[in-house]
Amino acid sequence: MVSDIELDTLVPTIIRHSVQQISSNELKSPPDHSSISLDHSRLRSAASNQLGQETTSASSAQQTKEQVVRSRAQFIVTCCCMFAIGFNDASAGPLLPRMQSVYQISFLIVSLLFIFACVGFILGACLNVLVSDHVTFGKVTMCSCILQMIAFTLAIPAPPFPVFVLGYFINGIGSALQIAQVNGYLVVMGHNVNLKVALSQASYGAGAFVAPLVATQFSAMRHWSFHYLVSLSMVTTNAFLTSAIFRLQSKEDCRAQLGLEAMEPETSEHSPFRQIMNLKSVHILAAFIFLYVGTESFFSGWTVTYIIQQRDAGTRSGYIASGFWGGILLGRIILIPLNNWLGDRLVMLIYIVLAIGLEIVVWLVPSLIGNAVAVSLVGLFFGPMFPVALSASRKVIPRWIYTGAIGWITGIGQAGSAALPFLTGALADAVGISSLQPLLVGMMSAMIAMWLLVPRPTRPD
Repeated sequence: MVSDIELDTLVPTIIRHSVQQISSNELKSPPDHSSISLDHSRLRSAASNQLGQETTSASSAQQTKEQVVRSRAQFIVTCCCMFAIGFNDASAGPLLPRMQSVYQISFLIVSLLFIFACVGFILGACLNVLVSDHVTFGKVTMCSCILQMIAFTLAIPAPPFPVFVLGYFINGIGSALQIAQVNGYLVVMGHNVNLKVALSQASYGAGAFVAPLVATQFSAMRHWSFHYLVSLSMVTTNAFLTSAIFRLQSKEDCRAQLGLEAMEPETSEHSPFRQIMNLKSVHILAAFIFLYVGTESFFSGWTVTYIIQQRDAGTRSGYIASGFWGGILLGRIILIPLNNWLGDRLVMLIYIVLAIGLEIVVWLVPSLIGNAVAVSLVGLFFGPMFPVALSASRKVIPRWIYTGAIGWITGIGQAGSAALPFLTGALADAVGISSLQPLLVGMMSAMIAMWLLVPRPTRPD
């Protein structure tokens, strides 16, 4: 609580600071009393926010050396989790042609991998909302690692295709839980939240960049499914790291170890699930992320097949997928200043329009090199979109339901990574692989329309 004495000191300071921002031209004009009338409750809220920010900064500055080291360790573990998820998400593209050859299946049947992963993601998102208030952050994260380990163990021996599909379903559940928990914890790790989220998403991009390089090599080998040994080793390492660093504890306990204050308490009598389902902004953001992640996975998963068949390229075209994910990795790092300068709403629209233009180049220009460059640039502009969307979500969703809400948003989004590639496979099976590019342009255009529906921020980040 903020005392009246503190408010009496802060409110005049805020008013004086605001007045100093008025230009000289405005000072020369007659004052508009209606425009400068101040709502006392809003000033109290602003003062409270300012005092809270000062308190948080002070507490962060007073962290001991041990707390700083632990904070960095926690952040590194979250990045390792995102790296492994990115690696797995980008592995399917270069392996799809080999899967079709080994199992003798059509585009439609191989796309069942994506649809069952979609079901797993949605189930994981629902489980996350239900268990977040009853099971600790550390335990849920550990369970997600175990589910991933089971999934990759099933895939390693190249089992019958239905078992392979089951592995993707289980991995979908584990990935949805892990993404929700990791992102939910990052936003309460103290200061520099935007930078931490951007770097964690860059870790996802790094994993996705490396995956096609590895998967392309395995796709030409006899034991192509041994690629999943690499994935298994990653998630096993993450299981040990999360248990050692987070110790199966709650977010509150992990924050306490960093010397951070208690989080904002819940102010609603309704259950978290009901609050999330009643929040319009959650569903709009979920729909946007569904389109974004679906388009991203569609692009990385089917572009290699498109290039091979439409540009008469060989299996080495799998490296083009690495160019796309390399662009995503680079975009999530070097475009951070531009994101901060232009703001979430405007910069997102610019990125989508540029990506549409480059996708039209891939569609209409029959050049292998030109297509490869355009694909990499699409990745560059796609990279910052997810961190920007997360930044917008933190400004419109209450903090006490953020973990559950972001779990629902990312879970539905990851479902897009399965549903849209499945739709693509079905369409390619019916009318040919050439239908991919106009479908991609249409989905990117739908992203613009959905982003314009996202509510404006109700509070500063």
